[in-house]
Amino acid sequence: MERIPILRMGDVLLVTIQVDMHDRIALQLQDDLTRMIEKTGARGVVIDISALEMVDSFIGRIIADTSAMSKVLDAETVLVGMRPAVAITLVELGIAMPGVKTALDVERGLAMLSAGRGADADE
Repeated sequence: MERIPILRMGDVLLVTIQVDMHDRIALQLQDDLTRMIEKTGARGVVIDISALEMVDSFIGRIIADTSAMSKVLDAETVLVGMRPAVAITLVELGIAMPGVKTALDVERGLAMLSAGRGADADE
């Protein structure tokens, strides 16, 4: 079965989805990512969906659920690279993504996580 690679960059995990997301791949990614957060103690996750041209309600829900699971495991998630058509589809489908932060690209997503950790250290 196809797997989506998860790269570790310090205390951040980077997931770049470069294949069409099918239900089985999405569920496998969710499982792999939560295991990797636990194994590495990652504090942040960046999920790059810039290669996705479309999403359905199941994939949208998996992304939202994965972000919630990451939060429970003490890792912030930033979704990056969302195309306008994907954003429109998610809104039209009524997919709520509470707690999912977004950024235009990976660089901005990493900066967002870094800035958030800096604010946590100041408290």
